Amino acid sequence: MHDTAPLDAILLVSFGGPEHADEVVPFLENVTRGKGIPKERLVEVGEHYFGFGGRSPINDANRALMAGIQADLAENGVDLPVYWGNRNWDPYLRETLEQMVADGHREIACFVTSAYSSYSGCRQYREDLFEASEGLDVRLHRLRHYFNHPGFVEPVTDAVRAALDAAPDGTRLVFVTHSIPDTMNEASGGPGAFAYERQHREVARLVSDAVGHAEHDLVYCSRSGPPQVPWLEPDVNDHLEKLSAQGVTSVAVVPIGFISDHMEVVYDLDTEASATAAELGLTYVRVGTPDTADAFIAMVRDLVLERAAALRGEDPDRATLGDMPPWADHCAADCCLNARSTRTALA
Repeated sequence: MHDTAPLDAILLVSFGGPEHADEVVPFLENVTRGKGIPKERLVEVGEHYFGFGGRSPINDANRALMAGIQADLAENGVDLPVYWGNRNWDPYLRETLEQMVADGHREIACFVTSAYSSYSGCRQYREDLFEASEGLDVRLHRLRHYFNHPGFVEPVTDAVRAALDAAPDGTRLVFVTHSIPDTMNEASGGPGAFAYERQHREVARLVSDAVGHAEHDLVYCSRSGPPQVPWLEPDVNDHLEKLSAQGVTSVAVVPIGFISDHMEVVYDLDTEASATAAELGLTYVRVGTPDTADAFIAMVRDLVLERAAALRGEDPDRATLGDMPPWADHCAADCCLNARSTRTALA
C-alpha cells in the first residue's frame, strides 16, 4: 500500500455542463452570472448544445475519468475514495464537499480538469473551491498544473502519431486551445508572465519534436466577449483559410487545451472547423484528447502521491518533460489575477 497521509480523499473538479435541453440556458446563466449578458444571447449560444440534444459531453467524460481513476487506485494499492464536483452545474462543489465532510474526509486532494495557468483555467477554480469550502472543517490541496507531465504529453503524442500515420504526407499540425483575453494571458502565472501561451507552446513543441514534425502552429477557438476586447489569435477557422491559401492540403488539428472532448471540441472543432476545412477542400483530421488514456489516469495517482509526500515534508520526484520546471504546489498571491474579481482564492 502507498502512503497517502495526510490526504484522505480525492476531488475531481470540473466545469460542469447541462444534461438535458431544459438545463442549457440555466447552465449558461450560471457560467455568465454578473457579466450582464442578455438571455437572448444565451439562447443563441445554447444552440451549440441543442444541436447535441442539449447534453454536454463533459459530464460523461468526467464519469469515465472518475471510474478510471478509481480502478487505477485500486489496482495500485492506493486507498483513497474519489468524488466529483463542478463549478457550474450538478454535482456542485459545495454539495460534494458537504458529502465528503459528512463521510469523514478532511484532507482532500483536488484534481482540476484544466492543465494550464489562467484566470478561467486556474484562479477562478481556486476562488470557487475557497467559497465552496467556507465553514467546512476541511483542507483542500489543489494538485499542481500538469501540462508538462508525461502523463499528459505522452497520450497527446501517441494520438498525434497515430493520426499522422493515417494522414497524407505533408499534413500540417495545428494545435488548438481555448482563446482568452490578452490581459488574462499576460497575467497568467503572475503579472507579465504570459504563462498560458508559453505553456501551450511548450506542449506543442514537445509533441511536434516527439513525432518528428517540427513545423506546427498554435491557434485558438471559442472566442467570446465584446469584439473591442483583444483575445488571443489566430482563430482556428481563419488559420485554416490562411493555410489553404499557402497551398496546404491536409491538416491534423490537435486540441491540446482540453483533456477530453468538451463542447469546445465537438462543436468548435468537429463541427465548425471541420466544415471550414471541407469548404476549403482540406483533408481534416481531428486528433484525440487524453481522456481516459492509461498514462493520463496514472498521472492523477502520481500527482496525488507526490503531493502527499510534499505535505509530509518529503522531497518527492516531480515528473516533467521539456524545458519548463514542474509547476509549484501553491500559486503566488498575484498569480492569474483578474482585475474585475475581488474574490478570495484557495492557496
